[in-house]
Amino acid sequence: MGRIQLKSVTKSFGDVQVIPPLDLTIEDGEFTVFVGPSGCGKSTLLRLIAGLEDITSGQIEIDGADATEVPPAKRGLAMVFQSYALYPHMSVRKNIAFPLRMAKLEQAEIDSRVEGAAQVLNLTDYLDRRPGQLSGGQRQRVAIGRAIVREPAAFLFDEPLSNLDAALRVGMRLEISELHKRLKTTMIYVTHDQVEAMTMADKIVVLQAGVIEQVGSPLELYHNPRNEFVAGFIGSPKMNFIKGDEAKKHGATTVGIRPEHCDVSKSEGLWKGVVGVSEHLGSDTFIHVHETGLADMLTVRVTGDISANHGDTIFISPQTDQLHRFDAQGLRMP
Repeated sequence: MGRIQLKSVTKSFGDVQVIPPLDLTIEDGEFTVFVGPSGCGKSTLLRLIAGLEDITSGQIEIDGADATEVPPAKRGLAMVFQSYALYPHMSVRKNIAFPLRMAKLEQAEIDSRVEGAAQVLNLTDYLDRRPGQLSGGQRQRVAIGRAIVREPAAFLFDEPLSNLDAALRVGMRLEISELHKRLKTTMIYVTHDQVEAMTMADKIVVLQAGVIEQVGSPLELYHNPRNEFVAGFIGSPKMNFIKGDEAKKHGATTVGIRPEHCDVSKSEGLWKGVVGVSEHLGSDTFIHVHETGLADMLTVRVTGDISANHGDTIFISPQTDQLHRFDAQGLRMP
């Protein structure tokens, strides 16, 4: 079991409150991602759950039991950090087994758990190597293996892929997601990368300045953001925002339109602009359009390739049923 509840939890450093009163429930077996810009409080929140930071007020429950004053080692949680924190002089086998040896488990039990974790993580052939003989992705798998053998109620991941290159990040994203499907254990994952959040999460918690802006499934947040902040943070490239007279036509202070919901033509359309940089990705092309009189820049997504050169005139027509309307407070309008 791994149900975690935060009840009116706050955190202050001196006179500065970094986490205002916050309520959140993470259900058993969920893959929950905390996402937000740097300094939004996501890692602090994870450390409060882990017990690595003391909460200022409120209560944390794990499987219905008050864990607020329980030390980290007794909370039944396993944490995987950005740094691998492996012992370089130990083999992979001994690194994975280390927390079990510290817990003084029987050697037969240790061997069984290590072999099981190695099989799940495709590390069986590397058990007798040392960390220095492994790639970055393999080292991160060893760190995850060290967490798996503890058989925790929940795994806590603090930006575990930040040290990996782009290709390894994609691979490890898939591996961690597959691991969750196999283990069916609660996982809480912190990242600033909304692509990781969208592709991995059952539930996303969007944070800004310690405040939960919205909680929901990836597609729920994508299609129905509750405010401008969530709309602009979830989605890549980000949503286009338009103010002024064009927004007032729709009875809003701001309207938003995602790049993929814009139709592009070289001859006619609602909005006229000048092509700036075009990013050709093969399957998609992202065109950054200037001089529309609507915003500093609009980004549109075109499927496949398009012959739009720098300086060309281009016309954009938003799909009106895909417009998002926001009021003066930045809240989504029906």
